[in-house]
Amino acid sequence: MPATQNPGHVPDYAIETVGLSKTYAARGAALPVEALKDVSLRVPQGSFFGLLGPNGAGKSTLINILAGLVIKTSGEARIWDHDIERDMRLARLSIGVVPQELNIDPYFTPRELLEVQAGFYGVKKSERRTAEVLDAVGLADKADAYARSLSGGMRRRLLVAKAMVHSPPVLILDEPSAGVDVDLRRQLWARVTEMNQRGTTVLLTTHYLQEAQALCDTIAIIDDGRLIVCEKTDELIKRVDTKEMTVIVDHDVDELPESLKPYGVDFQNGRRLRFSYPPSKVNSGEILAAIQDAGLGIVDLTTREAELEDIFLKLTGRPERDGG
Repeated sequence: MPATQNPGHVPDYAIETVGLSKTYAARGAALPVEALKDVSLRVPQGSFFGLLGPNGAGKSTLINILAGLVIKTSGEARIWDHDIERDMRLARLSIGVVPQELNIDPYFTPRELLEVQAGFYGVKKSERRTAEVLDAVGLADKADAYARSLSGGMRRRLLVAKAMVHSPPVLILDEPSAGVDVDLRRQLWARVTEMNQRGTTVLLTTHYLQEAQALCDTIAIIDDGRLIVCEKTDELIKRVDTKEMTVIVDHDVDELPESLKPYGVDFQNGRRLRFSYPPSKVNSGEILAAIQDAGLGIVDLTTREAELEDIFLKLTGRPERDGG
């Protein structure tokens, strides 16, 4: 077992940064580029943590600093309570990183790839868990097939397996489901969720906001190199105190009845009314009663709760997937 798996020491935070900053000297630019600006972040041990932000917001810079691929300019960063510079070896043993790119040698089998990867991390042959890891990501039956014969989804899962060969307590997933079809994405998340339930801390970056909302118990949003929010997912959703209710009534409405004017109603067409209201202050039952008081019958009704995308747009002013 790697030293990171010492059962006697389980920190409160799997990842912790304090005032982390990264500045690049941009060629041809008068001023340096600040990729990260004083980022202080705590990822609770055992959490499924989402890191979101527009393209160029600083997510990859943060991950690359944690992985040892980029040198920080200032601040501190710890992984499983190991400083990434003072305790470099233990810090790197404490994380497994699944990159965006499918960087797999096509002439190796999954079994061979994991054995080589385990060797890089100094895992003794007697302590390697190659068969167990392949089974955990659903690739046990492909252990001896050439990697080039695997589908895109299987290759993604093989990357997860490579990141787990040294039994790290922290798994970082950088856009792991990009370009993967819906069915394979579900399989991938089923495997990763199972790992999380067994105790692995997962840090995820994704462009799929619905995915982050469904999977992550805690979410941080980074924009222009700064951390702008970090909260429990449920608490974050409550920040947008908005609910929409669309009602189809039994006859055309030519003029808005007085009883409905206080409820922010919008005419969709003669019979479709859309109400936007703060659920903390207005009960949907009040609106339904007002509709009936206006002499209107309800034919159909749908509601829409606030979602993570609404939060993202409110905080950054731009859609996550279209950000620059």
